[in-house]
Amino acid sequence: MKRQNLDYQYFFPEVFQAVAGENYTVYAYMNDGSVRLYDAKPLIQKGGIFQKIADETVFKETLTVLNHSIAWDINGNRDEYHCIDIDPFDVFKSPIVQDGIWA
Repeated sequence: MKRQNLDYQYFFPEVFQAVAGENYTVYAYMNDGSVRLYDAKPLIQKGGIFQKIADETVFKETLTVLNHSIAWDINGNRDEYHCIDIDPFDVFKSPIVQDGIWA
């Protein structure tokens, strides 16, 4: 449940849990209690570094939380400096949805 009394002027969003959804989406469980549905397809379509997660199996199996946001641990060593991560403010701008696991 989303907290209603947060002062968003000073709020810094953080992801506590990330769960892969269908078609390159991620359910991001945020520190304000909301669940956001992040769509990574536009990033993957841009190419570049995001080509590393274009394979849906890699996308799902390397998805984690690093740097307080959704991330892909491509090397498998939990190194927060060598991962693909998304700015938590971008994740926070995603639509609020029902819990993706239990809905």
